[in-house]
Amino acid sequence: MEGQSAQDALDAALATSHRCDHCGFRAAYKSLLIRHMRQHTGEKPFKCDQCDYSAALKGSLVYHMREHTGEKPYRCEQCDYSTAHKSYLDLHMASHKGEKPFMCGECGYRTEYKNSLTRHMRRHTGKKPYKCDQCDYSAAQKIVLTRHMAQHTDEKPYKCGECDYGTGNKYHLAIHMKKHTVEKPYKCDQRDFSAAKKYTLDQHMPIHTGGKPYMCGECGYRTAEKYNLSRHMKRHTGEKPYKCDVCDYSSAHKYSLKLHKKKHTN
Repeated sequence: MEGQSAQDALDAALATSHRCDHCGFRAAYKSLLIRHMRQHTGEKPFKCDQCDYSAALKGSLVYHMREHTGEKPYRCEQCDYSTAHKSYLDLHMASHKGEKPFMCGECGYRTEYKNSLTRHMRRHTGKKPYKCDQCDYSAAQKIVLTRHMAQHTDEKPYKCGECDYGTGNKYHLAIHMKKHTVEKPYKCDQRDFSAAKKYTLDQHMPIHTGGKPYMCGECGYRTAEKYNLSRHMKRHTGEKPYKCDVCDYSSAHKYSLKLHKKKHTN
């Protein structure tokens, strides 16, 4: 009809539209109603032929397939960033503009990314949605749960290339590798000892000078090393943190537990 606005045309189409019996949603086309109905039925007809993923929408499957192909068609014109999703590129571009549109109402924290704000908000709410299926542990972030899960397996796929250390946790390996890669400019002139910090070297030197700066407040015991004082204090506190996983034996010292465990293996 001449003079009819786009809104009038839409209203007219919806007046004779297809209606959802569950929630009252209306669609001008039957195909749109079918897509909508999948929210209620849970139907996911679009299936990935490489894994068990399925989707209610064809577009969602297209996005998913890029995880298998590695395709990242959306590229930043200002750096070498690329992504499989246009929405991710839009968020990335905000970092070049210095924009931080997402703000925490509790503390004023601002970020370029909505998911970063979501993670941040858990500090205020205490929400921990990622739960371990083998114990009652839960975490605010998925990566933290992944690190925790390594405790439940004996597998140690992450190996150190410098020594025989192995771990089930990639993060723990990264921490360990710093022992091999960190620069240690502070060197002892009396033995083959070096330290990354001057403070650590200062703690080491009393071994050679005979100095014993660490003293027990309970009995006056003195030692040149802080570690020895910590071990000594367990005599007063009765603390026995090293426990046998075979029997109820526990010890104040790791080495004593190691000797004890040989009884179970012999």
